[in-house]
Amino acid sequence: MTIDKSKLPSRYVSVGPESAPHRSYYYAMGMTEEEIAQPFVGVATCWNEAAPCNIALSRQAQATKKGVKDALGTPREFTTITVTDGIAMGHAGMKSSLVSRDLIADSVELTMRGHCYDGLVGLAGCDKSLPGMMMVMIRLNVPSVFMYGGSILPGKFKGKDVTVQDVFEAVGAHSAGNMSDEDLHELECVACPSAGSCGGQFTANTMACVSEAIGLALPGSAGAPAPYETRDEYAEASGRTVMELIANNLRPRDIVTKDALINAARIIACSGGSTNGALHLPAMAHEAGIDFDIFDVADVFKDTPYIADLKPGGQYVAKDLFEIGGVPVLMRALLDGGYLDGECITVTGKTIGENLEGVTVPGDQKIIYSTANPITKTGGVVGLKGNLAPEGAIVKVAGMEDLTFKGPARCFDCEEDAFACVEQEAYKEGDVFVIRYEGPKGGPGMREMLSTTAALYGQGMGDKVALITDGRFSGATRGFCVGHVGPEAAVSGPIGLLKDGDMISIDAVKGSLDVDLSDEELEDRRQKWKPRKTDYQSGALWRYAQTVGSACYGAVTHPGAKAETHIYADI
Repeated sequence: MTIDKSKLPSRYVSVGPESAPHRSYYYAMGMTEEEIAQPFVGVATCWNEAAPCNIALSRQAQATKKGVKDALGTPREFTTITVTDGIAMGHAGMKSSLVSRDLIADSVELTMRGHCYDGLVGLAGCDKSLPGMMMVMIRLNVPSVFMYGGSILPGKFKGKDVTVQDVFEAVGAHSAGNMSDEDLHELECVACPSAGSCGGQFTANTMACVSEAIGLALPGSAGAPAPYETRDEYAEASGRTVMELIANNLRPRDIVTKDALINAARIIACSGGSTNGALHLPAMAHEAGIDFDIFDVADVFKDTPYIADLKPGGQYVAKDLFEIGGVPVLMRALLDGGYLDGECITVTGKTIGENLEGVTVPGDQKIIYSTANPITKTGGVVGLKGNLAPEGAIVKVAGMEDLTFKGPARCFDCEEDAFACVEQEAYKEGDVFVIRYEGPKGGPGMREMLSTTAALYGQGMGDKVALITDGRFSGATRGFCVGHVGPEAAVSGPIGLLKDGDMISIDAVKGSLDVDLSDEELEDRRQKWKPRKTDYQSGALWRYAQTVGSACYGAVTHPGAKAETHIYADI
């Protein structure tokens, strides 16, 4: 197919006499006149040697470039950062994780703008890189295709499938004297046997499901584990597809509509996905200028049945889902039950409904239930609101039996203090851990709390205490753990006014989060409250804290599409 470059961004750096200096650089890299005359496609990856999540992305990028070339486009590969949560977890490094989402989006934006690329294929592996890559596609609004790098294969320990979640929980078991040094060492050696992102329905696989449900990724592309060669076939197809999108001028904001966002929220809820999805969907909506906050997400969660028996709330991992047909099968189950809008357009140029023609839910499997006979009638993730969370909060209930909890507050002003309390077993059954000053501004960076929650489970106390925070939880977290409590403590939110012993009530059936204090008492405490300085008074974390907004709206760092006076794709 021949594409006229007269209206594409790359005309500024490749067409006409005034572009002679730019073309001289392309010749220096061995490009031909034919390649310079073709559309330029950015192939962005988060390849690095930080973790197994990202290690296979460079290989997949080469296949993507082949697809672009075969469709008569000119691929230009570049990389951006990631912060890998499995390594950043449980220490100050986790403050960098959420910040990296927005930096990934910003760095890809600047590379695309600076070099005037006409389209984008974004490949991502670890948690925040998936929403970051999808956010920038919507922001730039150039024809784009997202592709997940694939999940890790499950490990085997004493005859059972294991993931990194089991290792985090084993730390708690070890500290309680319930696991030997030898067993802990054996588990850590076998839990992560290949390249790829965490195997359960944690944040990476949750957002990979979102990429298909929202229409930015090719059907089926989220499923195959990272080591499988079929990933390269999907990468090549993604490269060809972006060229079709350029030819047809089909853009991300044509795809990411309010209905598509609702589809994305459905797939998170039905799969017992990560609570981080309730942070990332509003951020993606913000890039498109669509109102879709935590309460909108929670409304979808409330009436979506939980039908996929995936870890951490269930039994199976991403590889198991892939082997029965992957994300399209899960989407088919939702569509059959009337829970998915089949009219939404996707990167294939076809609708969700058209993409799912011929897809069926296999009968001889135990991973996906029908919406008529779900695991539970309410979605695996629930929104909460009350006098302790006027701006909302979020809790994952997948796999939980008791959906209400009441107990006295045990207040900690950072995760380390809470973890030390757990490690020393200096708490009681029925306590409600309150970890505050860990929000987007107060952290800064809104850390995840997997080390603490996993240690509680390892001690056999995961369902005997609750935990609330203005920070976040890992997609691997399970138990009565409430995150994203807003307003956060750093801006005098009610969570920052709590004292030890205050009675806290959590009700995931009614969707409420309250403290047994009068409005007058809360206001009296607010008048006495004093703001705190963090230890981050310069650098990237300081800058993030100056611009980041509430978790309710996705913890975004810029005004978004509603403030735009132009779109990059139209320069």
